Amino acid sequence: MTERADLAVIGGSGLYALLDDAEEHEVDTPYGSPSDAVALARVAGRRVAFLPRHGKDHRFPPHRIPYRANVWALRELGVTQILAPCAVGGLRPELGPGTFVVPDQLIDRTSGRAQTFFDDRAVHTNFADPYCPDGRRTVIDSAGDLDILDNGTMVVIEGPRFSTRAESRWLRSIGGTVINMTGQPEAILARELGLCYTAIALVTDLDAGVEGERGVTQEEVLAVFTENIGRMRALLVRALAALPRERNCGCRASAG
Repeated sequence: MTERADLAVIGGSGLYALLDDAEEHEVDTPYGSPSDAVALARVAGRRVAFLPRHGKDHRFPPHRIPYRANVWALRELGVTQILAPCAVGGLRPELGPGTFVVPDQLIDRTSGRAQTFFDDRAVHTNFADPYCPDGRRTVIDSAGDLDILDNGTMVVIEGPRFSTRAESRWLRSIGGTVINMTGQPEAILARELGLCYTAIALVTDLDAGVEGERGVTQEEVLAVFTENIGRMRALLVRALAALPRERNCGCRASAG
């Protein structure tokens, strides 16, 4: 029988491996195969699963990631709490590259993605607060001396293109703090299954309408994320060790 895990990390761009001495497992789901094999290992005595969101070879663009298969596979392995690091653009000029943000809200600007597991009946899930409060507090308390913003709104766009200047200025004007292409439907799918989900955003650039000179490139995003992988990994390890073993947050009760 496949080893089970309590915790999971869904890795973003540039973070393709987190766990040392991990064993990889293929997981079948009703929604097809996940992005890649799931790696299982122990971190600070906790059983942890790691799944590369885009696949190890970055073969899945944001709009083609098998989000439902990914979240379902983790639940099948016993996961109840997910940490979701991701690369984001800053929508505020003070949020320069290397800043960490633990968002508490989300604006969904995606289109055409499968947003639910409930295709055969109407199930309306409470999503007023999309991120786990206990997971957020754990990550914030684990930050140490990192430059971290402990709240904010993550805007999720369809991609794969970056925003126009007008779009990024508008998204900032409606309350956006950072911008990303993968944070949704991951968050709602986790909530539908009663899983705790906490996003950890690393700012890699200022969005086009903020920095004022030129647009960002994919190479720059990956370069900044790579430069900060050590800091992200250290934060994840500290947070994984500190996540509560008993859940009292309400995420399970808000499930569909």
